Amino acid sequence: MIEWVAPRRRPLPRQPITLLALAWLLLVVAVAALAPLLPVADPQAIDSLHALQPPGIAHVLGTDFLGRDILARLLWGGRWTLQMGGLALSLAIGIGLPLGLAAGSGGGRVDALLMRLVDAWLAFPPLLLAMAVVAILGTGLVSVAVAVGIAAVPPYARVARSIAREVRAQPYIEAAWSIGCSPWRIAVRHVFPNALPSLVAFTATQLGWLLLNGAALNFLGLGAPLGVPEWGSMLAEGRGYLRAAPWASGFPGLALTLTVLAANLVGDGLQEALG
Repeated sequence: MIEWVAPRRRPLPRQPITLLALAWLLLVVAVAALAPLLPVADPQAIDSLHALQPPGIAHVLGTDFLGRDILARLLWGGRWTLQMGGLALSLAIGIGLPLGLAAGSGGGRVDALLMRLVDAWLAFPPLLLAMAVVAILGTGLVSVAVAVGIAAVPPYARVARSIAREVRAQPYIEAAWSIGCSPWRIAVRHVFPNALPSLVAFTATQLGWLLLNGAALNFLGLGAPLGVPEWGSMLAEGRGYLRAAPWASGFPGLALTLTVLAANLVGDGLQEALG
């Protein structure tokens, strides 16, 4: 008879790909934070005489259609992109986590009511919902962060509920019920700490999608003000020069792709490490 063997946890030191992805994320965060101190050109300085220059000694990553240094704009653009992603993630967690834990821990009518609300929320495509929120709030970093964060609440609530229901079925939760613990105490003292490892792993994965959706809104011109460096808006600015100057949109696209991929790899690695 064949027995099922539970998969073993793999600690982070034994996951080289996850460590590489984590190193990339830390590098992106460090560079974005230190961008004002780095010896790079002014990201908004226009030099029409050197427009669309290929990568070289003077401009390591080339220039865009206005002669602005792409390396400088890439470094400064990371600040906008990461700040937007961080704010959106905080909003998604702040709303989705309590909803999911309350539904999963409470069960019964509370679960049914909250999940029907989340189901109605899920009926709207995330990008269209985010665009609607931006249309109401106006353009800007905070508006994009709020829009993307609100669109990301339902998946987070669903995952938090699923994990909470899994934990709630454990014997120690039944013991807590039997001694008269309140649903709130059980959710905060028992369900949440045991669900935390899986939630951390999902949060890392969710960050990648938030960055991608935020960049999509900026690509459509709904986020960063005109001229402000941001990876999504840099992609939009360079799309008209793909044949003449592919580096204008290629490098921002590569930075965004690697960052989203790294966030997903870190999420998968944490899932294996934390079990």
